[in-house]
Amino acid sequence: MNRIHLRAVPSLAVIAAVAIALGGLAPAAQARERKATVTGAHGKTATRSVARSGGDVSSSSTGPNGGTRSRVVDRSAAGATATVTGPNGQSATRNTARSDGDVATTVTGRNGQTASRTVDRSSTGTQATLSGPNGATATRSTVKTETGSTTTVTGANGKSGTIEVSRQP
Repeated sequence: MNRIHLRAVPSLAVIAAVAIALGGLAPAAQARERKATVTGAHGKTATRSVARSGGDVSSSSTGPNGGTRSRVVDRSAAGATATVTGPNGQSATRNTARSDGDVATTVTGRNGQTASRTVDRSSTGTQATLSGPNGATATRSTVKTETGSTTTVTGANGKSGTIEVSRQP
């Protein structure tokens, strides 16, 4: 059975405090790259490469038959863009923009069609709208009060449902 001796506790506390203090002096995260290669029983290889820097990520994979797939993500405080490209060269993209708690995301498929989602937040509630590539739209609206909240969901067909939540003041 392991025991911590009381004489060791102050030393551990000092070591922990020094480690925390010095942790703030560490340099910014370094860019990292990794590559892995796998060789199968028949001599064919597959590779995967990943590079990360400042929140951005780039990766690619090449299969044993030479097909390459890639994914690139560029992040910033204002949002992110992610692009996926398949072995046939076609790509799909997701763009997300963020501002003051609001979010707007648009997805563009390999065929050029888009779908989007927006979320607008305020101190009195949230409004979320989803639009599909066919133009159909669905919404979720939440209104907050001191005594509860009311959420209404409306589907693309125009039908809606409401949930009311009451709170004790």
